[in-house]
Amino acid sequence: MKDKLIVSIQKVYPDLSINDYRLNEIGQNNDVLIVNDSLVFRFPKYKSGIIQLKREAEILKYIRTNVSVSTPDLIYNFFHESDPGKVFTGYKIIDGEPFWRKSLLAIKDKGKVIGLAAQLIAFLAEIHSITGEKVSRELNLEIHHPREEMYELYEKIQQKLYPFMNNVAQEKVSKSFLGFLKGEALSNVQATLIHGDFGASNILWNPGSYEISGIIDFGGSGLGDPAYDFAGILASYGEEFFNMCISLYPGGAEIADRVKFYKSTFALQEALHGVENDDTQAFENGIQDYR
Repeated sequence: MKDKLIVSIQKVYPDLSINDYRLNEIGQNNDVLIVNDSLVFRFPKYKSGIIQLKREAEILKYIRTNVSVSTPDLIYNFFHESDPGKVFTGYKIIDGEPFWRKSLLAIKDKGKVIGLAAQLIAFLAEIHSITGEKVSRELNLEIHHPREEMYELYEKIQQKLYPFMNNVAQEKVSKSFLGFLKGEALSNVQATLIHGDFGASNILWNPGSYEISGIIDFGGSGLGDPAYDFAGILASYGEEFFNMCISLYPGGAEIADRVKFYKSTFALQEALHGVENDDTQAFENGIQDYR
C-alpha cells in the first residue's frame, strides 16, 4: 500500500526526491506516510475523509497566525481526485513526540506538570476565541448547536449500534443522552472553533524542555462546543490532570459536566465509525463494553 501512496505523491511532485519512507501506524482516518524522516503525508482512508482533509487545510491556514504552538504548515497538497489513496497533504515534521499519559505520570515535579497544563490551555484559549459568523463565512464552516449534534449522534447510535448492545447498556446510554439533551448543560453554549480530537496522540512535546512543541491532526476541527476539546484531555490523561487544566481555563467550572458527557460517548463514536466505514477493529474496540 505504501508504494502506491508514494506513486501518488511523485505523480504530483515529480521533483521531490524520496530516499526512504514508512507508514506511521497511528491514525484512524488517514494513512500517514513519513518520507525522508522529515515530511509527513496524510491520505484519507475514506471518501468522507477527503472533505475533512480539505476543511483541515483551510483551518490550518486560517489559525496559523493566531496560535502560539506549532501546527502543520502544509507545503504539499492534492485535492483533484475523489478516491482515497490519491488525495493528500504534506508538511514538515514538527519536532517532538506524542505526550502520552505514561509520559505525564513519569513527571514528578508538579510545577512542570502545571506548566504543561498551562501551555495546553493557552492553545485552547487561542482557538476557542475564534468564533462568530465571520469565521463561518470565511471558512465555509457550518454552525451546528451542540444539542443538534448530540441528537444526531444519539439517533445514529440507536439505529446502528443498539442491535449489537445488550438491554442494560441500551437503557444506560438512553438515560445518559436524554438526561443531557433535556437538561440545562447546553443552555448557554456558544460555538467556537475547536480542535475536535484533542488527545495524547495529537499533542507533541519536548521531554527535555517540558514544552508542548506542536498540535497536529485537525481533521475533526470545526465550529463546536469548546468543552469537547477538554473531553479529549480527560480521556487521555485522567481526572487529576483534567481538573488542573479546567481550573486554568476561564469559565472552566461551567463546562465540566458537558466535558464528562462527551467523554462518555467516545467509545460509542469509535464503534459507530467502525460500522460506517467497515472498520472491524474500530467497531470491536468501541462496542466491547456494551455487549
